[in-house]
Amino acid sequence: MMFKPKPIQPKPGQESVWDYPRPPRLEPVDKRLRVVFGGVTIADTERGHRVLETSHPPVYYFPPDDIRMEHLTGVGGGSFCEWKGPAAYYDIEVEGRRANRMAWCYPRPTPGFVDIAGHVAFYCHPMDACFVGDEQARPQPGNFYGGWVTDDVVGPFKGDPGTAGW
Repeated sequence: MMFKPKPIQPKPGQESVWDYPRPPRLEPVDKRLRVVFGGVTIADTERGHRVLETSHPPVYYFPPDDIRMEHLTGVGGGSFCEWKGPAAYYDIEVEGRRANRMAWCYPRPTPGFVDIAGHVAFYCHPMDACFVGDEQARPQPGNFYGGWVTDDVVGPFKGDPGTAGW
């Protein structure tokens, strides 16, 4: 028998990831987004997007013009998202500190996601800090998915132990 999660009731000003759609939705973000790695702000935008998918905290995408791309190196291999299409990955390096395959993009996404073509998302867990507005985000549980958890989003979230069957 598959476990069915009990969604946390959101308080005013919060969103439940269980109200997010499947298939996922892409939307612009009205807050500043930042990523710090190795003591350097490697991404900083006010033109970001987020992808919202049932049971997942938002994944944030940065336009390449707002990323210090000299710190990202494309790597071989990829993955495939049934909604967004084929993904490409990046290693991140700042002054000898390295995070392998911790950023990704969709160079040629499906029609519903063309607004993020070439935009880059970052896993939160290996970074010094990731910010949505002034709040420091926390990584989505499990280190497999790339969502950023903030106080305005409630779960439970995919990635915790026992959630593989959701």
